[in-house]
Amino acid sequence: MKIFRCALLLALFGSQNVSGFSMRMMSSAATKNYKTQRFPTPPRIKKTQNWKEAAEKSKKFRDETTTSAQKKKVAIIGGGLSGLACAKYLSDAGHEPVVYEARDVLGGKVSAWQDADGDWIETGLHIFFGAYPNMMNLFEELDIEDRLQWKEHQMTFAMQELPGQFTSFKFPPGVPAPFNMAAAILTNTEMLTFEEKLRMVPGLLPMLLEGQSFIDAQDELSVSEFMKKYGMPERINEEIFIAMGKALDFTDPDKLSMSVILTAMNRFINEADGSQTAFIDGNQPDRLCKPMVDHIAARGGQVLTGKPIASIEVNLDDDSVESLKLADGSTVKADMYVSAMPVDIIKRLVPKAWSSMPYFEQLSELEGIPVINLQIWFDTKLTSVDGLCFSRSPLLSVYADMSTCCEEYASETSSMLELVFAPATEAVGADRNWIAASDEEIIDATMLELRRLFPTEIGPDAPGGGAQITKSTVVRVPRSVYATTPGRNKFRPSQESPISNLVMAGDFALQKYLGSMEGAVLSGKLAAEVICDKASGRTTNGVKDVHSSIAEGKEKVPVGVRGNFPIAFGGGQQGTGSNPEHP
Repeated sequence: MKIFRCALLLALFGSQNVSGFSMRMMSSAATKNYKTQRFPTPPRIKKTQNWKEAAEKSKKFRDETTTSAQKKKVAIIGGGLSGLACAKYLSDAGHEPVVYEARDVLGGKVSAWQDADGDWIETGLHIFFGAYPNMMNLFEELDIEDRLQWKEHQMTFAMQELPGQFTSFKFPPGVPAPFNMAAAILTNTEMLTFEEKLRMVPGLLPMLLEGQSFIDAQDELSVSEFMKKYGMPERINEEIFIAMGKALDFTDPDKLSMSVILTAMNRFINEADGSQTAFIDGNQPDRLCKPMVDHIAARGGQVLTGKPIASIEVNLDDDSVESLKLADGSTVKADMYVSAMPVDIIKRLVPKAWSSMPYFEQLSELEGIPVINLQIWFDTKLTSVDGLCFSRSPLLSVYADMSTCCEEYASETSSMLELVFAPATEAVGADRNWIAASDEEIIDATMLELRRLFPTEIGPDAPGGGAQITKSTVVRVPRSVYATTPGRNKFRPSQESPISNLVMAGDFALQKYLGSMEGAVLSGKLAAEVICDKASGRTTNGVKDVHSSIAEGKEKVPVGVRGNFPIAFGGGQQGTGSNPEHP
């Protein structure tokens, strides 16, 4: 098998557009019927080792025999996916979780809210992959698998030099990994020359032979440095890695750790349905967060919104958490506490007594990455792809026509494009600070890019002046998922902390799925596992050793969270300056 995979690298990423294969041809079926299409749940997802391990971990919580003496009241700070997942599994195990969410909406990075027109405004374009085993288990456990709208197993890219034309790598059904990826690539025409493909092999071959140990070791190298080290030509970067980097972490390859690219490639090569994608069939608060809240409440837990934390109070004798002080002046006491806040927010709340500890000092090496999410409504139906599309644009990462992809937004007469605008600042590869730009500037720049993607339907050269915008929204997230710049992995904290009654969750905490929905759910699950093990007197995995470059520092007074708007709590926000436009 390893020999075959080595040969597979000769073709990997070596596909080009199918001659004459235009967007209009790809979307002809979608435009015939405005109802969104659903493919069956990929059956092999539940046969992978990763899915089985995730299922076994879930079962462990359900099988807990928590006695009244072992039952813990757990205060969880943060109602994103990580905090909700932690509460869900704690409630399964018989504990009493209470989630305190600062905002009036749940979901964190997947939050959404309705505007005055009743339209859902989303923090980001969120796609579910077959290689998300803990997320897939969660959907099954909540009995909401039917809310996932699986798409045809293909990956679609815009062609930079051929406006309006796209290429798809189509994965044949029923073919095992890695042969299905080989078929997807080999049945398409070439984009890279044979020589260029050969020059990729020395760098990628060790990934297949050595596995995760090689992938982890590349965390210190940027994609650009990795390419230089292994003699890869720049055209591979231009054709492949730029698109991957912007999709995976909203940044350019010279700012991105190569371990991120290799992690994704490894999952997709080794899991037959790992790269197959699904959209949730409506807004995330109703279709995903609410079932989690209902599940928690049915088992004695609570989820409270509009409860920002002002400070973490510490016991002077042992530095454990004494209580939480809320912004409204009330106090919360619990047996155990979980931080499920974004890394940029927990850093602002670390108590003075903890601030010099290396475990907390290392958090200064992590920070969220900026990104912008756009939604643009048009007065006509565009002939768009039914699924996620890699735009390969200087300003845009990925996009989807939600009127074609998602049941709640389905329309046969008009389109709503949701687009990821990235990179968003100079620090991560943009030509300017787009976070600080006006909505009008961002939409105008996006429309210029959309003329290339839809040359016969958008812009002055299109018939009748082309599709017209009826509405648009711009949601800025100055600090999204943690930035996977080179060398960050060694600074990610374990879920268990040196504080006896504090556990760390959030996708930045150590787990193998990086900054993603899957990573957030897994981190919350691991945090719940620490609490269950401690409550039952079982041995835990302990606190991860802090890297030697982090020394004990000086005590610092926490700056606290300033303001009562979404960005202050790590969320996404419409509007700029002092005029935020949503909860």
